[in-house]
Amino acid sequence: MISPLFSHLLIPYIIAMFLAVNMGGSGTAPSFSAAYGANVVRKSLIPGLFGIMVFLGAIIAGKGTATTIGKGLLNPDLMSFVLVSIILFSVAVSLFIANMFGIPQSTSQSTVMAVSAPAIIFEQFDSHKLFVEIIPTWIILPLVSFVICYLIGRFIYKPLRKRGYTMSRQLNESKILSGLILLMSLYVAFSIGSNNVANAAGPIASMTLNELNLPDGSHFVLIMILSTLIIAPSFGIGASLFGHKIVKNTGKEIVLFGKIEAVIIAFVSASLLLSASLLKGIPTSLVQLNVAAILGIGVSKLGFKNIFRKTEVNKFFVMWLVAPTIAFSLSLLMTFVALEIGLL
Repeated sequence: MISPLFSHLLIPYIIAMFLAVNMGGSGTAPSFSAAYGANVVRKSLIPGLFGIMVFLGAIIAGKGTATTIGKGLLNPDLMSFVLVSIILFSVAVSLFIANMFGIPQSTSQSTVMAVSAPAIIFEQFDSHKLFVEIIPTWIILPLVSFVICYLIGRFIYKPLRKRGYTMSRQLNESKILSGLILLMSLYVAFSIGSNNVANAAGPIASMTLNELNLPDGSHFVLIMILSTLIIAPSFGIGASLFGHKIVKNTGKEIVLFGKIEAVIIAFVSASLLLSASLLKGIPTSLVQLNVAAILGIGVSKLGFKNIFRKTEVNKFFVMWLVAPTIAFSLSLLMTFVALEIGLL
């Protein structure tokens, strides 16, 4: 016979795994769109490679962001199985909608907004944390990603090509260059693990501590690791289900780019996200960092008007506004209803 405690824990973990599946679908794009766009890796290999590196990133470098999501935005004592289920379900729905449209979406932004909704209801909302630390990071880092890649394309890469300094066919087709691009894609997936797995593992860890009546401290790290062991593999499943369509949208339909550009895009976006994870533990959107890097390269080649007239780019911006709004609204509504009927 299943114990009530097991049932309480099982439901949020199932929702967390569903969320991780959707995160895997969305996160495949910033990991492998560059490599796929440069025709370096077959789509059949992407889910497995992605899942392995996400897992390693979460275990090695994911503590800071998990702490922010699990304890920094809302009092961890309030992270009951009902509230955690509401938060994770709200994020999963918003991400599922984005995946259905084939648009890579920021899980971090949806998660932060979904956690902020009950924080407002319980009068635990930390406006300084959200408006001074987190949201400015969401704005600044994509701009930095865009500017860096634009400057590299505009003042280094493009002038060299105009002067005739192009890669030889032998170098362009070399296994060393292809291996470098693949290495950068793995680096991006590692960075996703360091940041995005926390969106599910953080609330789950706080909830588990509460349900098991364990003290905070080292136990949080242990439970977070155990949660990651369960949740991280679901990223690979999501990559298998949703990844190809999203990778195609970002890798093929925004702008065609070469192998050197693919390395630049992957390195810049992954480095910025990993820095946010390690230095501040700020949940940040690698999806947006990656697309900003692609746009930076694209603008340097084709100009602002040609790039921003593209249909896919317009869809990205709309969905980036809609999905976090859905997560916030759904979390707010469900928390209010749960309070009214006595579940919280």
